[in-house]
Amino acid sequence: MTTISTSNNYLTLINIFTVAPANQQKLVELLSLATNETVCKVPGFISSALHKSLDGTRVTMYAQWESKEHYQKMRSNPVASPYLDQALQMATFAPGMYEVVETFVPIKSATDDTQQA
Repeated sequence: MTTISTSNNYLTLINIFTVAPANQQKLVELLSLATNETVCKVPGFISSALHKSLDGTRVTMYAQWESKEHYQKMRSNPVASPYLDQALQMATFAPGMYEVVETFVPIKSATDDTQQA
């Protein structure tokens, strides 16, 4: 389960693929297969979430790794490489490494409590 927190010190990857609408579902299926077959079995993998845009032109994967070193070790694994090669045949790829700096939750006001009563 993905837990977004400033205290866990995980490496966060937000990878955005741009794809033709006709290939969006194929890319989703390929990334799902890659994650289920290889990535989730690699030491250091924490979680990931796969998203597709409503207009059909993007697929975004949010992933968490214990460290940058764990992620880089996975990327150098020859078992994972063919999946990325296949993805790049149908989409462009904009990878990004991030750290969580702040999270936000709803703030209840006094009027929220009176409206629910």
